[in-house]
Amino acid sequence: MPKHGKKYLEAKKKIDREHYYEPLEAFQLLKEIAGASFDETVELSVKLGVNPKHADQQVRGAVVLPHGTGKELKVVVFAKGEKIKEAEEAGADIVGGEELAEKIQGGWLDFDVAVATPDIMSVVGKLGRILGPRGLMPNPKTGTVTFDVSRAISEIKAGKVEYRTDKAGNIHVPLGKISFSAEKLLQNFYTVIEALLKARPAAAKGQYFRSISISATMSPGIKINSQKAAAMGKTA
Repeated sequence: MPKHGKKYLEAKKKIDREHYYEPLEAFQLLKEIAGASFDETVELSVKLGVNPKHADQQVRGAVVLPHGTGKELKVVVFAKGEKIKEAEEAGADIVGGEELAEKIQGGWLDFDVAVATPDIMSVVGKLGRILGPRGLMPNPKTGTVTFDVSRAISEIKAGKVEYRTDKAGNIHVPLGKISFSAEKLLQNFYTVIEALLKARPAAAKGQYFRSISISATMSPGIKINSQKAAAMGKTA
């Protein structure tokens, strides 16, 4: 077991481990206990009542956070023809086709998001073993396989985040930086919660939100009242 530092242990003492906090209260506490020397990323962790082993219970999608993530993302676009110029004008960091695929096959992975037009997916598909495990493979479900590359790029640059259940039914999504106000983090939080509610599979039975917690890069997790979050998410 790794040993935690003094600041982490002090922060842990301020959290009532048996208490499920109201969402705003949780973000206010998280900002209070944050003590790292850098602008930590705030992450949402949700345990869903689904069985991802079944295709009809997988939860995957993307949503644009109203206040962004606080991180400037590097976007590459696979395209050809007129779409190359469109991607460049929209602010893509790198645009290419087969030569870009060869560069990635050679080990280059200095980017955060990949977008592709449908007519070049035969080239991008060969990168599945490289991009797939890293969560970088373009996918229609997240809006990263599209002919509307301009819109895709603008949404990503504005703070679009992807969510996807892992093998245990958990979802982890960045909500912004600890320097954000508690109110801005809360609005980003409810945007994701609302998206997850809309993405609930029809095959999912029983309690959908099993547990919800938030944490910062160097902080302990804070448990949130999932019923309250779900109720507010429906009205967000």
